[in-house]
Amino acid sequence: MGRPTGPYRTPAPVGTTAEPGLIPDLIARIPWPRWALITVAAAASVLIVSCLLCVLCCCCRRHRRKKPRDKVAVGLGSARSSTTTHLVQPEVGNVESNSGGPQQWGRLQLSLQYDSGSQQIRVGLKQAVDLRARSPGDTADPYACVSLSTQPGHRYETKAHRGTLNPVFDETCCFRVPPAELPQTTLQVWLLDSRCFSQHEPLGELSLPLGTIDLRHVLELWHQLGPPGTTEAEQTGELCFSLQYVPGSGRLTVVVLEARGLSPGLAEPYVKVQLTLNQRKWKRRKTSARKSTTAPYFNQAFTFLVPFSQIQSVDLVLAVWARGPRLRTEPVGKVVLGTRASGQPLQHWADMLAHARRPVTQWHRLRPPREVDQALALQPRLRLPLPGS
Repeated sequence: MGRPTGPYRTPAPVGTTAEPGLIPDLIARIPWPRWALITVAAAASVLIVSCLLCVLCCCCRRHRRKKPRDKVAVGLGSARSSTTTHLVQPEVGNVESNSGGPQQWGRLQLSLQYDSGSQQIRVGLKQAVDLRARSPGDTADPYACVSLSTQPGHRYETKAHRGTLNPVFDETCCFRVPPAELPQTTLQVWLLDSRCFSQHEPLGELSLPLGTIDLRHVLELWHQLGPPGTTEAEQTGELCFSLQYVPGSGRLTVVVLEARGLSPGLAEPYVKVQLTLNQRKWKRRKTSARKSTTAPYFNQAFTFLVPFSQIQSVDLVLAVWARGPRLRTEPVGKVVLGTRASGQPLQHWADMLAHARRPVTQWHRLRPPREVDQALALQPRLRLPLPGS
């Protein structure tokens, strides 16, 4: 009797001999359909082929990267023998040492014209370029201050230009100089960085002897700026105050904050605030005195009623008074603001009008009292009509 055939075993066809094998036996024992086995086998083949291709690609990339490195190394080696020293970039220390020339302070364009008939010299401040900022990548608010060596009390300030190292001034000022004084006169120009709450920082200066220049023709030249000196530091002090104007009610508020840099020989300093209308004295107030200090702190506010129709005809004068060595109270320095002002005071006045109802605070350098009085050319006090007259 022969063995019965099972359901998973098929008899060999007639005329052939069945040789048992390991793989056919394993496949026969798996209880999966034939199509499932074929799918698994195909997926495994694809995965194996993909892994082999990835390994081959990585090997090829590494081989390709090594070749250019060898070529670059050879190129650099051959270039070292033929490179000259002037093509080598200088070190940082050499750059800093070589940059100490006058070019790091920038350049200033000036125009000069002398009128022998009126004995006046016209100084045109055109523009400045490549000014040096306080730190790399920073900007400044530069303005220029012009003076003559024979007239230290007479100065002219330009308008400050916000956020630039290449300001375009395009302003002109005049100084009266007799022909006999021209050879001994030196034109001095300072460029400063305007700061609202700190001391103005010098950016550079120019000293130009007029005796070495032919003033018979109109000159327009570029000049290199030099490092800031100590000439500009000799001043009468500074005053800090804020301005606020409300057009609707016509309220002009002046807050006198503090002063600094006053002479140590002065005693009991105080500030006078005066308004002039059409070059006539109009209204005035004054702060209380401070004792034994060169940097008095006031923080006192004064309010004036100025209609909007008269704001363009008003000049605001702030004067620091103190008792000097002669035990007599005298003016130390003054600041004039208004439409007739120039430089920083004019900029402060314009900012007040442009930002109505908002206080604008700024430091100002005090000017000699005689210079301010001559510029104002005040007439006798304005007499207002009395009630019932």
